Amino acid sequence: MVLTPSGKHKFGDGRGPRVACRFLDSRAVFAFVTDPDLKLGELYMEGRLAMEAGSIFDLLCLLLQGSRNRRQPLLARIIDRARSAWGRTIQTNYQARSRSNVAHHYDLDERLYALFLDKDMQYSCAYFESEDVDLDSAQLAKKRHIAAKLALEPNHRVLDIGCGWGGLALYLSNAAGAASILGITLSEKQLRFAEDRRGKAGGNRSATFGLADFRQVCGTFDRIVSVGMFEHVGSKFYDRFFAKCHELLADDGIMLLHTIGCSAGSGFVMPWLNKYIFPGAYVPSLSEIVPVIERHGLVISDIEVLQRHYALTLRHWRERFLNRWSEAAILYDERFCRMWEFYLSAGEAAFRYEDVNVFQIQLTKKPAVTPLTRSYIGARESALLETERRQATAGT
Repeated sequence: MVLTPSGKHKFGDGRGPRVACRFLDSRAVFAFVTDPDLKLGELYMEGRLAMEAGSIFDLLCLLLQGSRNRRQPLLARIIDRARSAWGRTIQTNYQARSRSNVAHHYDLDERLYALFLDKDMQYSCAYFESEDVDLDSAQLAKKRHIAAKLALEPNHRVLDIGCGWGGLALYLSNAAGAASILGITLSEKQLRFAEDRRGKAGGNRSATFGLADFRQVCGTFDRIVSVGMFEHVGSKFYDRFFAKCHELLADDGIMLLHTIGCSAGSGFVMPWLNKYIFPGAYVPSLSEIVPVIERHGLVISDIEVLQRHYALTLRHWRERFLNRWSEAAILYDERFCRMWEFYLSAGEAAFRYEDVNVFQIQLTKKPAVTPLTRSYIGARESALLETERRQATAGT
């Protein structure tokens, strides 16, 4: 049901869960009708759209489920196409802009992220070996899965592009035994947090962190990993990204790229998300990534799709955030909390009902670098799990 200043409007056959929203003024109705991709989130943030029954997540799920086989109105299609074309034209993620974009989101108060992330502060898709696994276990399994795919050996030098708060880098050092690992980020707060963690872990000597753009890195690395960073590169800079990765990767090296992507033609970023959450972001399709990879002499050796895993991850984040809403409101305010609820809700709904995916793309410089079959991944995961258990026992 939709409640407007002019009356009630009922939709559906009444057999599903009841969802009802209220537009508090006539201008809000007009704004939503003309540009729903942007205005729905803004109206909810501003309190001009209120939920009477169900949640904003329920409303988004209902809208996305119903839109898959329904053609958008002409005006909405025109706005979408113009916005997509314009977004690509003005996307200028040079080093200074990239750093500013990162600061907009990742330099928020760490206490906000601690409200809903796992204890290791992993801010990317977890790996659920079953749907009933808790978030901490799923995020640990993600790190284990990535380390196994990298086929790390004790003498390997590793580069982590977009290291976040340092959890993956420290795992690759402590559990997987990398000889050295350099984690780079553009977030000053993430860098300080990662360095502080490293110090509290006894001054881990093999892991170091730096404030750097991928374009500034020099040297040669046996393994390169990038998780949740490629979405911020921008389509104009894909050539530069993969050319740099080819330059940095050893001839017998392995790279793993973990990125959100689109499985339905050219990628797209929800305009509300780009304006309020991730400025400069772009979600690519495989058809946009693969030609650039090939153009720079890299070989795709494996691709895994983790769409349902991110839907589950976002469900945990959303529920955790809602449970600690009052604490977030103290850090920021109610408008911010509604914005964050809409962000997490829209993300989960998109991964459940739209063509948004997570791709893990394994890359090498030449064929026959990775083992003959994928069975090595499971074997290495088992070995890493045993190492984790030994280290946990020694820690207690």
